[in-house]
Order: sequence, then structure tokens, then C-alpha cells
Amino acid sequence: MHWPELDAARDGPTIATLHLASQMVGKVAIALLPWRNHGWHLTLRLHPRGLRTEPLHGPGGTFELGLDLVDHALTLDDAHGRHVIALGPTSIAELHGRLCALLAETHPDVRFHPIPNEIEPAVPFAEDEATRSYDPDSAARLLGALLASDRVLRLFRSGFLGKASPVHFFWGSFDLAVTRFSGRRAPLHPGGIPHLPDPVTQEAYSHEVSSAGFWPGGAGDAAAGIAPFFYSYAYPAPEGFADAPVNPAAARFDTALGEFVLPYEAVRSAADPDAALLAFLETSYAAAADLARWNRAALECALGRPRVPRPLG
Repeated sequence: MHWPELDAARDGPTIATLHLASQMVGKVAIALLPWRNHGWHLTLRLHPRGLRTEPLHGPGGTFELGLDLVDHALTLDDAHGRHVIALGPTSIAELHGRLCALLAETHPDVRFHPIPNEIEPAVPFAEDEATRSYDPDSAARLLGALLASDRVLRLFRSGFLGKASPVHFFWGSFDLAVTRFSGRRAPLHPGGIPHLPDPVTQEAYSHEVSSAGFWPGGAGDAAAGIAPFFYSYAYPAPEGFADAPVNPAAARFDTALGEFVLPYEAVRSAADPDAALLAFLETSYAAAADLARWNRAALECALGRPRVPRPLG
């Protein structure tokens, strides 16, 4: 599969716009779906045309919201058809107003929280009137990178028997992620993530994890100009985790983030990008699991293959 080039300067402004658009979409899921462990209900699902929610069961019926990065639209699908808000250069306030108007027309009892999460500064959507960039080519590059990453993350996910998340997209931080669990409780997380209630963070990290994913960029001052990367972290991080050997050679431990990172460009430009990413996922997970003394023999299995059931015994 093609791994498209992503450039922070060229593609970052469009990615930032989509980050904020995805927050509005995801917040509707929070408003309607019953809380699921680790906030898994609020995540978006990747599909061949972009990102979408689960079916949302509202007072007026069931619908889905999504971001179509092929036709470049924010979409609402229900039993009456597809409703479309075109994506292009605009303000977040304008996009927010159009989404609220569409919901008022199609599902009038739906309301969602009007302020971004995990972004600094957190300007309310209705007050964010600066014109935002939207380049269809950048959106297409983002979709291609997400789909390529999803394929390898799903392969990595297939090698674990224990509790694990699906490969899903967190719109708060704007990253595609998969998480493995040891099965043991974790110490209470200290919280402190900007504009995210501590109880949400603490419930998400109620149990020991090794989590990995892909961050393509995002909105907020802290994300400006940072090149896309893959990441892997453990909570709680076992002693010695930061010094563990992780492949490939381009991977490093970022002390500010508290996680291993691997530049997207290092994967894209590798002779075998899939193998390079899989090596990063496997070695960073092994560092977390070995140092924290996970029961790896009971939790792991061979990577899955199409049409081949997992052998027993």
C-alpha cells in the first residue's frame, strides 16, 4: 500500500482544521452513547473514505456523523439519506453553525459540548472565527497515511489474546490508536491533560496498558509545526522503560512526551515500511511488557493470517 508523504508545513493547517471538525463530530457521540470502558464509545472509526462515528441512537432516530476525505464533506447519514456540509476554507464558527443547523433540522433534540478538548487554547467553536485552511490534496494524504497505518496496527492487534482495544481514532488528541492491557489494575492517573476532565483520564487508565498509534498533527499551539510520528507508551511506565532498546534505529524516547516516537517519514521512506512500523510496535510493547512483568505467554499469540483460524494448543 502507498504511504503518502506528509509535510507539517504543507499539510498541517488542513489537519488542524480536521482535528477541530472531528471534535464536533465526536462530541455528538459523547452526548448520545452510554459510557463504555476507557471511553471507547467516543472514538471514530476509519473507513475507506475517512472517519465516522458508530451508529448514534438519538431521540429522533439513528444516524451517523462522519468526515468524508474523498468528497470533502462533513456527513450525516440516517434513514432518510445522506446530508452533506462541504469542507473547504472556512472558520470553525461557520462549520459549527452549519452542523448545529443540520442537527436542528434532522435530529432537533441533539446538543453537544461547545468547547474543544485537549487543545490549548480551547476557543469555543462558535467563537473561533479565523479562516481555516482546507486543501483537498492534504486531506487525501492524511487519509492515505491513516489507512496504511491502520493496516499495520490491525496486524499488530491480531497477535494479542488478552484484553485489547480495537484500532480506533481519538479525536481529542487526533490519533489512531490500539491499546493492550496486562489485566492488572493501575494506580490512579494524576490527570492534568488540558481541557479534559480528570475523571475521564482516570477511567481511561484504570488498568495497566501498553498503547501505540499514529499522530498526524493537530490543532492547538503545541501541535504547530511538529512532523507526524508513531508513538508507543506504557501506563504506568515501568522502571527502565525509557532506556529500553527499541527498533528501528530512527526510534527514540521523547522525555517531554514520556513515550517512544518514530517519525512517520522514517517509516514511509524505509525499504519495507510495514516491517519498520511493525518492528517499532513489537519492540516497544516488549519493553513495556517485559519490564512490567506481564504474563506474555498467556496474553500473546502469532499474528493473524487471512482465512486461517488461530491454532489452539
